[in-house]
Amino acid sequence: MYNPTVARLTYRALLGRRRAAILFVLPALLIVIAAAVRAFSGADDQVATHVLGGFAMATMVPLIGVIAGTGAIGPEIDDGSVVYLLAKPVKRPTIILTKLTVAIAVTMAFSAIPTFVAGMILNGNGGQIAIAYTVAALVASIAYASVFLLLGTVTRHAVVAGLVYALVWEGLFGTLVKGARTLSIQQWSLALAEKIGAPGAIDSDVGLPLAVVLLVAVTVLATWYAGQKLRRLTLAGEE
Repeated sequence: MYNPTVARLTYRALLGRRRAAILFVLPALLIVIAAAVRAFSGADDQVATHVLGGFAMATMVPLIGVIAGTGAIGPEIDDGSVVYLLAKPVKRPTIILTKLTVAIAVTMAFSAIPTFVAGMILNGNGGQIAIAYTVAALVASIAYASVFLLLGTVTRHAVVAGLVYALVWEGLFGTLVKGARTLSIQQWSLALAEKIGAPGAIDSDVGLPLAVVLLVAVTVLATWYAGQKLRRLTLAGEE
């Protein structure tokens, strides 16, 4: 269920000069912020939690997920070039799973690695904070990539819809409105971070068992429905 040719084309599309430049901006900003905070305040577990939770998990990871998830297939559907891919003897579920794999890999690379580096800069992994947030970023990358890949198959405005979700729901409501947090990929991922980190270092509004169920359910359902949407596309690019 993995096609190397589709994967190579998807990597090329996601890591082209313009898109790669965008992908590098947020991780670089996180590391710069971490270095500046460490220089001014020294190693502090609470400060590290605020930076990694407030910027890395609430902003950087979902935005990178938007770029990678929607970019893996959305542009091909929008400009009609997906018909050339669909005309090849490759099963459509294979296309979706391959593109999802690439989107997950790119999201993980540009979110989890910088999160770990920033965590080490901030407090040297005191309280297992760097490791905890890195694991949360890895897990969140899977769910975000699947959800935003789905958006790329159902709407021509996938980037806008993804940004609204990432910035408004995850970044604003998911941080400020208590009830909305239970429906947040960010909070589900933080449940894992809470388990890994030192007691009291990281908080999540969702229990770990429920968080795992929701993460798996959202990932599987989003991937399945994206496959169904692609299956219904004709070679004219219309449903």
